[in-house]
Amino acid sequence: MSAAPRPFVLITGMSGAGRATALRALEDFGYVAVDNVPLPLLGDLMRSTAGSPGEMAAPLAFGIDTRTYGFNAHDLVHRLRELRTRADLAPKLLYLDCDTETLQRRYTESRRPHPLAPGRPVSDGIADERRMIGRMRDSADLAVDTSTLSPNQFKQLLLGHFALDASAGMRIAVLSFSFRRGLPREADLVFDVRFLKNPHYEPALKPLTGVDPSVAGFIETDPHYQPFLDGLQGLIGPLLPRFDAEGKSYLTIAIGCTGGRHRSVAVAERLADWLRTAGRSVSLSHRDVDVRGASTTGSSNSGMGG
Repeated sequence: MSAAPRPFVLITGMSGAGRATALRALEDFGYVAVDNVPLPLLGDLMRSTAGSPGEMAAPLAFGIDTRTYGFNAHDLVHRLRELRTRADLAPKLLYLDCDTETLQRRYTESRRPHPLAPGRPVSDGIADERRMIGRMRDSADLAVDTSTLSPNQFKQLLLGHFALDASAGMRIAVLSFSFRRGLPREADLVFDVRFLKNPHYEPALKPLTGVDPSVAGFIETDPHYQPFLDGLQGLIGPLLPRFDAEGKSYLTIAIGCTGGRHRSVAVAERLADWLRTAGRSVSLSHRDVDVRGASTTGSSNSGMGG
């Protein structure tokens, strides 16, 4: 029997979009994580971490961006195509992106200059970098926009895609959110529940969230609630085995309402419970349940945090 292909994740993208965070996460998952090794040494790195003859080679995560010696986007894409032809390797390109405003804020908070514009405004460096590496996104196996992701949400998303325990099957993240604060960019499926009765206008329920039974009970009195939930389950249920058959490792289902505190939270809780009952590995988080802007994690089943 031939050995399974060696997992190899190449992490690149915009500087400040979370490459170091991704490398730390993959290291926690069991990968050998290496950052900014000069490209000409990539082959030596792969050989030196392959282990002794007869041993399984360690999974490898390799971080690279415009600061890496010898970096060239065109050459890197060509090299990746060559690696994908190898039977002993399972290479994946993870491309991390982030909106310009968030990148600027991150650089301002860290008080660091952009590596491509040490003596110029950060915005100049960001624009230059997008021109240099934008084409790499088209070659990525996974592109993640980290603009609105908390570190924990980011790690859970990476766990879904790059966990080494394939027996866990497809992992599902259920996320509630506020449309006022924007669509979650990591979502695969988005559902709008703003048509349901809104507890926001009930003085006793307004300060609570959809996790509270009294809020959930109020929403459930809407005559459209149960038909919607039945339809939602009827839509999602047949899709899951199809995603399994396609080898999809991670699915994010987002439920949105106006404020992200009541209706979307209650529906997300019910959906996550139904998925767990169906034997699925599920994480649940409520992105906007805190009106001050901090993400609050909901309940989660074994295997994944929220």
